[in-house]
Amino acid sequence: MKQFDVHIGNISTLEVDVIVNAASRSLRGGGGVDGAIRWAAGPQLDEECLKLGGCEVGQSKLTRGYDRPARWVIHTVGPKWKGGGNGERKLLENCYQTAMAVADSLTAESIAFPLISTGAYGYPPDEGFDVAVESINHALNRTMYTNNAILCLLEPRTISQRGTNALRQTSTAIFETKEVNPYRDGLLCC
Repeated sequence: MKQFDVHIGNISTLEVDVIVNAASRSLRGGGGVDGAIRWAAGPQLDEECLKLGGCEVGQSKLTRGYDRPARWVIHTVGPKWKGGGNGERKLLENCYQTAMAVADSLTAESIAFPLISTGAYGYPPDEGFDVAVESINHALNRTMYTNNAILCLLEPRTISQRGTNALRQTSTAIFETKEVNPYRDGLLCC
């Protein structure tokens, strides 16, 4: 049975087979989700990322998880928001779909996603949330092995009431909440 949950907390601590990293095109590291995942995984992750030669927007690349609970990290590069008329939605959908396809090819049962592009890349959180929910549900229904997907938000305020209502209409979504302090947990944004 397929299950799609929303988790409030630190994605780098989730015990899933695969976590998705909102990466830069160079795959050289940064802040936010990328920084938290790299900090948790250790220096070997940086070394492996350097060998991958970067990643195009909307695409995904795979590394091992190293010192974190997930066995694999899928790095995907989200679009920078330029007003919405430059193909941003399609590129963002591709991030979720290519990452899910990579996870399924690994026969991974579970995957956790951050809310891609809604931090430093400026994608409006409510729109980004809608794309995430639709894309993850669509991709999850097409997988053979991956049966559990989690959308991890740093804090409940990441989405408005509109986004919360949209999620509640998604039949397989379940809210799980955890108190998170972004400063204590070493996170700046999700």
